[in-house]
Amino acid sequence: MKPLVNKKGLFNYEILESFEAGMKLAGTEVKSLRSSRVSFEGSYVGFRSGEAFLLNLTIPPYQPANRPSGYEQMRPRKLLLSRKEIAYLLGKAQEKGLTILPLKVYTARGTLKLQIGVARRKKKFDKREALKKRATQRDIERELK
Repeated sequence: MKPLVNKKGLFNYEILESFEAGMKLAGTEVKSLRSSRVSFEGSYVGFRSGEAFLLNLTIPPYQPANRPSGYEQMRPRKLLLSRKEIAYLLGKAQEKGLTILPLKVYTARGTLKLQIGVARRKKKFDKREALKKRATQRDIERELK
């Protein structure tokens, strides 16, 4: 499986740290993720009663005609992290200006993993600078061909 990357999140946010987490998923969600069907738009990591949850991640049904009854695309999905990691991330999430985002979904040793990152929103000039770098890199590669 090719990693599914949150490109918009990487463009809009500066990633300060990243962690690897497991996810508690249903069987049809695993099949849907393996067929590269996911939307990261508006997704983030939230905390409830000492547990971490992935919120607003949209995983459409694997087979829409045969989806299980009561299937919810945007349900909160529990993240499998150690207590130390949860406590650390909870502290970072409460700091002003920091948020925790999903960065990519990939397979590691046959299991689906989620890379999450502590992020700070980029300013407009930072985004413009990234676009300029990308354009100059593209021009350089074009000239080398």
